[in-house]
Amino acid sequence: MAYLVTQPCFTEEVWGSQTLQRLAKQLQYFNQLPRVNEEIEKDCCGIGSDFGLFKSVEVKNNQSSCVNWRERRAAVLICLFEGQDGELRVILTKRSMKLSSHPGDVALPGGKVEEGDVDDYTTALREAKEEIGLEPNLVQVVATLETFISQHLLKVVPVVGLLVRKGDFRPSLNIDEVDAIFDVPLKMFLEEDNHRCEESEWMGEKYNLHLFDFKSEQGVFLIWGLTASILIHAASVIYQRSPFFKGHLPDFQQLQRSLNHILP
Repeated sequence: MAYLVTQPCFTEEVWGSQTLQRLAKQLQYFNQLPRVNEEIEKDCCGIGSDFGLFKSVEVKNNQSSCVNWRERRAAVLICLFEGQDGELRVILTKRSMKLSSHPGDVALPGGKVEEGDVDDYTTALREAKEEIGLEPNLVQVVATLETFISQHLLKVVPVVGLLVRKGDFRPSLNIDEVDAIFDVPLKMFLEEDNHRCEESEWMGEKYNLHLFDFKSEQGVFLIWGLTASILIHAASVIYQRSPFFKGHLPDFQQLQRSLNHILP
């Protein structure tokens, strides 16, 4: 079941405010633009990164085949709503310390594609309901952004949805997966305040790892890695400007050569 309205109505009554109305219209237009990686994905795959903005690279091996991306595909929900001051805010979670992978990390609601998921919207909304009790009918999906690839070669599709009636959302945390839920201003991911970076290395390539420190009534949270990269990109698309800080990315052509040796 797809949740994207094919012919959306862009009236303020539908979207609840002028801010969300304009954003829905903007992102619908963005979603119709040609994507750099569309042709690549037909034949092989697009490569993004945990490091910063999306970068398309064609990955081939001796057999001209790729990882089975259906099995290694995931979707995350960038769920936006309008805060009391009129700013756009995004819902985040802190992963349970019980989890075997990335325990305690901050993440967007989401997870791997499961049998029966007909599209990325379905995956993202299903996972959001399972993790935080967000009912799919409360979310208007308006766009998908460029794909990212995690360090573990998991293809991650960011799905942008608008929570028009924030007051109708009653969080219900799955304690096996989520320790906390909180929200942050989306614009934070373009500002130098709360931002720092550390030099790191992946597959022999150095890059700047972006980290954001955020304090709220729910606690102190560190937003970094893939989640930070996705949100930097989302904020850049929505606010139509680059972040004030600089991001040094790896040499993707070198990464392509490295990946040739590890992809089956």
